[in-house]
Amino acid sequence: MSHPAPYPVRLADEITRQLGQLSDHLSQLPPPQAAQVIARVLDPDNGVLGGITHLVATSSMFAKNQAEQGALPAEVWLALGRASNELGNISLDLDEHKDTLQRVGTQPAATVAKAPAPAPLVVRRHR
Repeated sequence: MSHPAPYPVRLADEITRQLGQLSDHLSQLPPPQAAQVIARVLDPDNGVLGGITHLVATSSMFAKNQAEQGALPAEVWLALGRASNELGNISLDLDEHKDTLQRVGTQPAATVAKAPAPAPLVVRRHR
């Protein structure tokens, strides 16, 4: 007889399932609603990205303690630390666009219906 997964494991599974649902919904939403959802997801303080960043940072601290005790290789802690730092940087980069997304998400339908002027796509690489 298998034992049920502990609550935190079930919670992680449920959050993963709900993120998949949110992605499915996002692809079907009209642009103003999609912009509202994206702005909330990217909110560095109260959004999904901020929550994930905090979760990875907490995981890094756990891995550091475990590495110091010899239970995990130091590489695990270092990888989680790098991931936490990268997510933090990404969050800061995206935060500068939050106001634009919120503005698009609150425009009246008549304003949104007008086709925006095409903008050249620019790729920025950080390294």
